[in-house]
Amino acid sequence: MKAVILDLESLEDLDLTALSSEFSQLDIHMATTPEQTAARIADANVVITNKVRITDDLMAQAPQLQLICVVATGTNNIDLDGARSRGIAVSNCVAYGVDSVVQHVWSMILALHTNVQNYDRAVKAGEWAKASQFCMLQFPIRELAGRTLGILGYGNLGQGVAKIADAFGMNVLIGERPGVEPREGRVSFDTLLADSDVLSLHCPLTEETADLFNVQTLSRMKQGSMLINCARGGIVNESALIDVLASGHLAGAATDVLTQEPPRDGNVLVDAAPDNLLITPHSAWGSREARERIIVQTTENIQAFKRGELLRSVL
Repeated sequence: MKAVILDLESLEDLDLTALSSEFSQLDIHMATTPEQTAARIADANVVITNKVRITDDLMAQAPQLQLICVVATGTNNIDLDGARSRGIAVSNCVAYGVDSVVQHVWSMILALHTNVQNYDRAVKAGEWAKASQFCMLQFPIRELAGRTLGILGYGNLGQGVAKIADAFGMNVLIGERPGVEPREGRVSFDTLLADSDVLSLHCPLTEETADLFNVQTLSRMKQGSMLINCARGGIVNESALIDVLASGHLAGAATDVLTQEPPRDGNVLVDAAPDNLLITPHSAWGSREARERIIVQTTENIQAFKRGELLRSVL
């Protein structure tokens, strides 16, 4: 059985021995352009991809293709209708980065509340050496205890973030999407905005959630609150976020995602770069342990397929 990995970059430092042993031949590419894809998958039985698009037309040019393995959860880069019509199985990876993302969310929440990044910069710029006393306190420090954490999107990630809030003595609100009647144990979207001191996003990017946090909704958030986005960039209108940060309505924000990644054409958040905004490069998922789980799950998916079974099957 022959396989090809189209875009190993971001996993290239991991041990692929177990995965490789499943095939008589495994071709590995760090990245693949659209123009290169057809030739690289032409005689493959298994295609392993992260973000490279596999269209129906490309499948038609790969007559030996039996299985597509996505080394991520999202399968929007695969023409699932085309795969279904051609009898090509599609599998993905699930829940591999929960601990990594939860840890990242809390690192952002803690950094914003302790202003650790601003104190670090000040010390390295020589400000502490000039201080009139033993400490510096020019950046506000807030305790988490007694504050309210709001969560929008209560799957594995939202639940993981909520669990940690308990240890800090925070209250937790689980919000419904706009226009949805709150289920038991949840609050309306309006209540979530009005009562959350910290609001953490864990919902998917859909037609309903695109630009959900815009000028209107951001202005309805609690005065002095903070927004954390480790979900998808398009959920938050970036220009509106800069405006509410500049006005002081929000005390701070942190995001691991942007509307365009990487921001090769510039980005209003990156360009403005205010001190009360933290930006990380879509790295919340990327602990070594999480990435190793991707390789393990992909290997398991392939082993199951060879046994005539489907594991983590999308189709």
